[in-house]
Amino acid sequence: MVDAGKMQRELASVRDSAEQVRTQITARFLGQDDVVEELLVALLADGHVLLEGAPGLGKTMLVRSLSRALDLDFRRVQCTPDLMPADVLGTRILDEDERGGRRFRFEKGPVFTHVLLADEINRATPRTQAALLEAMAERQVTIFGETHALPVPFFVVATQNPIEMEGTYPLPEAQLDRFLMKIDVGAPALDALVAILEQTTGTPEADGSVILAREALLRARALVREVPVSRDMLALAARLVIATRPEDSLAPENVRRFVRYGSSPRGAQSLILAAKARALLQGRLFVDEGDLARLAPSTLRHRLILNYEADASGTRASDLIRDAFERARRG
Repeated sequence: MVDAGKMQRELASVRDSAEQVRTQITARFLGQDDVVEELLVALLADGHVLLEGAPGLGKTMLVRSLSRALDLDFRRVQCTPDLMPADVLGTRILDEDERGGRRFRFEKGPVFTHVLLADEINRATPRTQAALLEAMAERQVTIFGETHALPVPFFVVATQNPIEMEGTYPLPEAQLDRFLMKIDVGAPALDALVAILEQTTGTPEADGSVILAREALLRARALVREVPVSRDMLALAARLVIATRPEDSLAPENVRRFVRYGSSPRGAQSLILAAKARALLQGRLFVDEGDLARLAPSTLRHRLILNYEADASGTRASDLIRDAFERARRG
């Protein structure tokens, strides 16, 4: 039997700690409150994130600050065309002892960490991109027939530049589907940019403090799974995903016109998990329609494949998802 009082106390503790984490990060990552919230949501929902934004917006600093606040190990991999799978996963090294005996030793790669930042992931070749697929989906890697478990928690944040496409390898749909959320990082507004200049051109600030211990984070993740979702909200998420499919009668006119393929069922699963995490961050033990509306674009935009007409007209997946959400609300 669930102890309601204990769960409420844990809920309040998670909410307070998460608010402290959010405050510490937003003090350094200025003008991007929505991005910080979505990153925390993905981490609590045990999913991975694709950050898309132009260079120089502070994406690396954002992820590093998050790992610091949660006392998580952090590794960064700069993706380039010559990056090999072994550079990410690790490899076997032949060692020789003092007696001349030889044996293979597994040297772990940077993937063996809590938070892995794959910077400019679309510059890595498809072979190297695929090397991350098992790690992201199964939380393990298999090398030379041996399976190695990854640390817990394991959180991948990949970045890509939407502007420069020369020398890049677009992520295949199967890998995009492994990301719980795709978060767009925009340029800061005037006031935020002025504050950034004041903060970054003076005396460097000290790193933030540890706020939420690793064990507490794992318990918070377990609490996310316990947040109940009404059947009405589940049905709304299901109708939304169906409404992104142009061949379905529920799809609005713009979806039928601009979308080639809609979201997979994993999109609905990601939306519900993210909505549970957001409810927890806000101190609620239930998911409401606002959670679904807020997180639908970031959980579904990378799962839609648009057609050439959409590219030519500048139509964005996020706008189509909002149209689909309004259609799903009407039933």
